[in-house]
Amino acid sequence: MMKKIAIGQAGGPTAVLNESLAGFLDEIDQDVTGVLQGFQGLVEGQLIEINSSVRSHAKASRSASGAWLGAGRYTMSDARMAQAVENLKVAQIDTLVFIGGNGTMWTLRALSKMAAYMNVDLQVIGIPKTVDNDLAETDHAPGFGSAARYVAHATRDMSKDLEAMRNFEQVRIIETMGRNVGWLAAASGLLKVYENEGPHFICLPEQKHDAVGLVEGIRRAIKEYGFASVVVSEGVKLDGSHAVAKTVNGREVLGGVSEQLADLVEADLGVVARANILGMNQRASQLACSDQDRMEAYQAGMKAAELVRGDTSDVMVMFRRAAGAKYVYALDTVGLDRVVAGGERALPEWFQKAPEAYYNWLRPLVGDGSSTSAASAASRKCLSPPEDW
Repeated sequence: MMKKIAIGQAGGPTAVLNESLAGFLDEIDQDVTGVLQGFQGLVEGQLIEINSSVRSHAKASRSASGAWLGAGRYTMSDARMAQAVENLKVAQIDTLVFIGGNGTMWTLRALSKMAAYMNVDLQVIGIPKTVDNDLAETDHAPGFGSAARYVAHATRDMSKDLEAMRNFEQVRIIETMGRNVGWLAAASGLLKVYENEGPHFICLPEQKHDAVGLVEGIRRAIKEYGFASVVVSEGVKLDGSHAVAKTVNGREVLGGVSEQLADLVEADLGVVARANILGMNQRASQLACSDQDRMEAYQAGMKAAELVRGDTSDVMVMFRRAAGAKYVYALDTVGLDRVVAGGERALPEWFQKAPEAYYNWLRPLVGDGSSTSAASAASRKCLSPPEDW
């Protein structure tokens, strides 16, 4: 008997989120039910039938940013979990697939447990998505490569702009996404070739930051280069506290650490400092979209469809990278229990200590245009992470 399948998208969108949806629809090759507006739509019964005509429209939007079905954040209580499972039962849906990050995988596992408690048979599969690259148990996740590409190019270009304008302003503080992990902020140095080029400092949430010491480092950079380009992740704590932009539905939205640091620099050093928050373009820009990221997002959707046919449940699609200098990967699965237990995956200490090793790992995901000059590359050592990183 043919399964009745529902698919949804949740969390913050990425530049390639709709590629995963298209890959799933192409491979599953049957009508499915779409869940509108993420888990909120699942609780409120906002379901649509994706038949052949709707499917063609969805697939035509595969290269668009955002979430074709609608995504967003929504807190799931036990009562809402039960309502979501009841809605699936009434609609006779026996397979649930969702594309998302840590919160999505946690919710999928909880929904699976709730379905078992309610004696409802439900196959559950997760497709990874995140610009933060903080999902455990996978080498990386679709969405991250494009976001990293945007951050690397934006930082390089803004630093060059500042260098040209250093007689007018001397410091630029560039703020990236990254609430608790620094994968994205660390990508800002990917295109740096020479020591005098920006970024001169990259501040990660995984590290402690002393405001006085950081300002002193910026002073030295100005003295040596005439300007200072600094990258800070939104989750960086200056002297132990976050910068909170606002609170939405009980969730703190971080932002503004770049402005805090710029104010300190101007007050202490008497120079002109500008704060630049890169904003939503980090996760949404099609101009910076990585072809590799686009392809892998599509493949992840296809893999999920294969898992549906194979009756696999309570798993997330994951990317497994082979050891060696050449970029080779395979799509595999990992249990949702392990993903949830792994929590938010921080940038490994090895990559923090050896940035060039991180850049070697990152370049295949970012794609063409991410290489430095041949002369510069030849002068650098090729570093690989330790086997147990």
